[in-house]
Amino acid sequence: MPAPAPAGEPTHTTPLKRVPAIFYRTEAGNEPVRGWLKGLDRDDRRRIGESIKLVEFGWPIGMPTCRPMREGLHEVRTDLPSNRIARVLFYIDKRQRMVLLHAFIKKSRTTPMEDLELAKANKRKHERGVP
Repeated sequence: MPAPAPAGEPTHTTPLKRVPAIFYRTEAGNEPVRGWLKGLDRDDRRRIGESIKLVEFGWPIGMPTCRPMREGLHEVRTDLPSNRIARVLFYIDKRQRMVLLHAFIKKSRTTPMEDLELAKANKRKHERGVP
């Protein structure tokens, strides 16, 4: 009988993340998406976390969970109670990580340009070497 895997090591039955999620970090050390998530209630955080997890393990994944945007951006889509819709914008970096760039509660049919521009700016900064 083979020895059990060391604690924390994947076993043959543990599925591997195809694209592990990381939080974009600003030059000042802030993680905007993590901070946004902490401001939500526990149930909302859980639902959004489950959607992110679906992308991590199922990449590439399509609608209704994930949708490509433009310029290499994608969005994780999560329906929340009270007809609210959460969006987490991300890109896949050179190291095959899902970099969570920006998040918001969608209030209109289209993604606001300001939110897209902020995600694109964060992507450019991350690509230039901000961890």
